[in-house]
Amino acid sequence: MSAYFASCPKGLEYLLRDELAALGAGEVREALAGVHFSGTLETAYRACLWSRLASRILLPLAEFDAADDEALYRGVQAVDWSEHLASHGTFAVDAGTALSKLGHSQFVALRAKDAVVDQFRQREGVRPDVDTDEPDVRINLRLRRDRAVLSLDLSGAPLHRRGWREEQGEAPLKENLAAAVLLRARWPELYADGGALLDPMCGSGTLLIEGALMAADVAPGLRREYFGFLGWRQHDLALWRGLLDEAGQRAEAGLRELRSVFFGSDTDPRMVQTAKRNAQSAGVAGFFTLDRQDMAHVSPPPGIGHGLVVTNPPYGERLGERAEMPGLYRALGQSLRTRFAGWRAAVLAGDAELGRAMHLHAEKRYALYNGALETLLLTFDLAGQETPPREPKPLSAGAQMLKNRLEKNLRHLRKRLAREGIHCWRAYDQDLPEYAAAIDVYGDRQGGNHLHVQEYRAPADVPAELARQRLREIARVAGEVFEVPRERIALKTRERGKGGSKYGRFDQRGEFIEVEEGGLGFRVNLTDYLDTGLFLDHRLVRAKLRELARGRSFLNLFAYTGTASVYAAAGGATTTTSVDLSATYLEWASRNLALNGFSGAAHRLAQSDALSFLQQDRGRYGLIYVDPPTFSNSKRADDFDVQRDHVALLLACADRLAGDGVLVFSNNYRRFALDRAALEERFSVEDWTAPSLPFDFARRADIHACWVLRPLAPAASEDPWKGARIKR
Repeated sequence: MSAYFASCPKGLEYLLRDELAALGAGEVREALAGVHFSGTLETAYRACLWSRLASRILLPLAEFDAADDEALYRGVQAVDWSEHLASHGTFAVDAGTALSKLGHSQFVALRAKDAVVDQFRQREGVRPDVDTDEPDVRINLRLRRDRAVLSLDLSGAPLHRRGWREEQGEAPLKENLAAAVLLRARWPELYADGGALLDPMCGSGTLLIEGALMAADVAPGLRREYFGFLGWRQHDLALWRGLLDEAGQRAEAGLRELRSVFFGSDTDPRMVQTAKRNAQSAGVAGFFTLDRQDMAHVSPPPGIGHGLVVTNPPYGERLGERAEMPGLYRALGQSLRTRFAGWRAAVLAGDAELGRAMHLHAEKRYALYNGALETLLLTFDLAGQETPPREPKPLSAGAQMLKNRLEKNLRHLRKRLAREGIHCWRAYDQDLPEYAAAIDVYGDRQGGNHLHVQEYRAPADVPAELARQRLREIARVAGEVFEVPRERIALKTRERGKGGSKYGRFDQRGEFIEVEEGGLGFRVNLTDYLDTGLFLDHRLVRAKLRELARGRSFLNLFAYTGTASVYAAAGGATTTTSVDLSATYLEWASRNLALNGFSGAAHRLAQSDALSFLQQDRGRYGLIYVDPPTFSNSKRADDFDVQRDHVALLLACADRLAGDGVLVFSNNYRRFALDRAALEERFSVEDWTAPSLPFDFARRADIHACWVLRPLAPAASEDPWKGARIKR
């Protein structure tokens, strides 16, 4: 038995886990963008031949620390490559690196190649050649946080390349993503129940062809002529030929029984011809009906009562203009609603905004990736979708009062918001005691508004049903005032716990929108967490950091999604270091930095708790930002209480400050009291709370506190933790 790793696009991990288990894999567990599993060599061969979802099948050979090129070289040389590759053979190295000191993937690949070549030359006096197209052995090297994983790529080339595609369109859909769409839409069940598959914007025919091969039980790798194990010295040719024979027999039987229930159309006649040629290459053209037709005129084929409408419309990224896309999606929704009652549908929309343009109620939503493009898969049960909307009930007296207040707030703030270019702001914060909620407006970069409604927990004497009714009224009234449809309103209840708010996961939609603040772009998620990724009350704090950052190295502790690091980088910081214990938040921070053009070694991400980082790091920083939670009891770090521990934390920061450095400290604990006496021995302390509060948070003057601290003298060499009393 050996351990293997199957990589896949993000969003497919759970489907791939189930697929590999069905193929006989053991110890199956999902990871980010892939699945670990164990099995025999036959298990790995079956995964290469039969997986519709995997990108590559990797056989890990070694794992080692690689903080520099010499350590990397030694780690690669520790593997006996003569067990895998003949001296007269060919090989290639694919490398990737993230969050590591060795930040250039081409250099990492070159250094690994040198290690392999030098081992052969030293032992045998000859060396294998490099072939990047179809080598005998393809080596996969992944470096993350200075830890290297070295593997053999048994697939050799990405498994989504099935071997049947002759031509493709401008924005091709990868075959493994097409398979995931069909599985999420329950196509195998629908086919077994006599249903048809119809794609009204079929392009090069990927969805239809994958659907036909799936229905016919044709192994997705059956037509491939190259795999990464064919030139491997441990390849079992007899075992592989047996698996190919079995797959060939199953395909022959499946194609004999396949029904002609595959229908596609496209407005571009060239794409219709491309789809026909691809279907011929895949061996399923005889089961297809393909013609030129506008999507708005597509209807169910005669005699077909049910099935799946599946399509991948353009997103406005590569095909067409963004401004034209909502109209296209509206027409698609209208066609589905009026002509396909009783069918199911699956649409791979470019984003949530385009999905909403269809005006259909989505049964499920899945975040998927088509290459680098993040997409949203929406599935629909079209039964009953044609029902016209009901007339809204009259507003209650309380709801009318709420509406009046929201309209007043909007009139009062609208001109200033426009003048200052503010797109994300607080519109309401418990202005009326009966409607205890905070309402934030997030304007996305496409010009659409979204609402984030946080309802504070109702008092114990308020009946639960009344509280729910008021929450529904908040959503309805806010939607009317701000002209935001219900699907763009995120409703949350903020539960109170000891020491502050409980931050918990709410949903798993994975839906992000891009918003703008201060001329910078940020990804926010309104549904999955209590907080969205952008603290609106800290808008002026971030602006202050941008002002202070020029020419300074910047340290962001408790970095969360890295918004402060983006501001500092935009302000001219020489470097940024973002520290957080959460890998999820660090990935989010990385995306925010990259969204604004900040990447590379100058923008470091460190997964650590802040206290440990300060003890271990030896760097000096010209600007440090500290915005800790009220309380943290993570299993991966010691308990932290901002009231109890802030002095020790800030004194530890002092040891990392440059002589003329600046420390900005903020937190949201409303009963917090700064221990000025303990801090003024080392800092001059400026209370910057009042200037840091945005005008739209005027009703919540206690929502956060902020101080600017400057060292009185060069940082002392004495251990800042000496004598500190912190609960461990």
